[in-house]
Amino acid sequence: MGREGEVVAELVPEFERAHPGIHVEVQQLPWSAAHEKLLTAFAGNTTPDLCQLGNTWIPEFVALNALESLDPKVADSPTIEASDYFPGIWATNRVDGKLYGVPWYVDTRLLFYRRDLLAQAGYAAPPRSWAEWTTMLAAIKQRHLRGQYGIVLPANEFEPLVALALQQEDALLRDGGRYGNFQSPGFTRAFEFYVAMFRSGYAPPPAAADLSNIWNEFGRGRFVFYISGPWNIGEFQRRLPAELQQTWMTAPLPGADGPGASIAGGSSLVIFRNSRNASAAWQLIEYLSRPDVQRRFHALTGDLPPRRRAWSEGALADDVHARAFREQLERVKPTPRVPEWERIANEIRLVAEQVVHGDLTLAQGQAQLDARANRILEKRRWLLDRKNGP
Repeated sequence: MGREGEVVAELVPEFERAHPGIHVEVQQLPWSAAHEKLLTAFAGNTTPDLCQLGNTWIPEFVALNALESLDPKVADSPTIEASDYFPGIWATNRVDGKLYGVPWYVDTRLLFYRRDLLAQAGYAAPPRSWAEWTTMLAAIKQRHLRGQYGIVLPANEFEPLVALALQQEDALLRDGGRYGNFQSPGFTRAFEFYVAMFRSGYAPPPAAADLSNIWNEFGRGRFVFYISGPWNIGEFQRRLPAELQQTWMTAPLPGADGPGASIAGGSSLVIFRNSRNASAAWQLIEYLSRPDVQRRFHALTGDLPPRRRAWSEGALADDVHARAFREQLERVKPTPRVPEWERIANEIRLVAEQVVHGDLTLAQGQAQLDARANRILEKRRWLLDRKNGP
């Protein structure tokens, strides 16, 4: 999909030279249409042999019985070593105890920050805990600089709140993914901390946080902290002027009591159950999973590799902005592995905005989230009860 669909075509010729009996046909899909096209292909029994699949989509295609379990292939592979992958990323590909995908590239969220502005507030290093973070945000606010905030939290992004919630011991869903768990003590802590950033004036109101150009506003110093993903390394390098290139840095996400977890995202490579070329497809997955090929893939796309060995040398090892991602990837957690997760995540975004606006209290928002999640999960409960019944 997307840019990866363009780049993988550049990697295929080397694979075909090493495997003269195999010809690979690459079909590129836009992300906006990929989900619908894959479901249509499944319904028409015309799925491809292998596919790039966003790891939050994997549970849905597993529920459709569309994917082949890869455990036997990994066990016999001389190339793919599960222990070399960041465990939280590997876990996103396991559903009901079985492996259905091999991580291809990884994504997570952490802090981008203006270290010059942080230094002006009196701090030489980024925060490692919520307490340190709050102290820094308060110090930034006390400088009373017009139009400057400590952090920006756009209303159209659910990931910051979900990342804070994943740092808690309480799961986001309970009873095997049958019900929402948004009134748990853990989610309460995360939600209170998130909402307090707005109510304390550390973050601009949601309506003012939907910036048309986040890079220009970051360069102007309108905010010090921004929670984002690895694609913005390249964006800030391209979009900020030369005189600002030494002023920004990345840091792992702070946790409640120390360095915290974040979201395990990215894309994986899967094989469809009706593939007539499963053996050849697996050989291509092994090739694309080699550390040297992953380093080349990173050089072409900026996507981060899921294997530790791919980070050990080359440009990625020397990238000062990528180092925080390497550290953060050791502390990532998968979101709930249910087909309905993306719909639930959208409800988290909508309800959080209502609470921040003051339309709902925190407790009302949590009750709303549980009610909405429970409605979304109604079919899942029915199917699971039927499966486990007499």
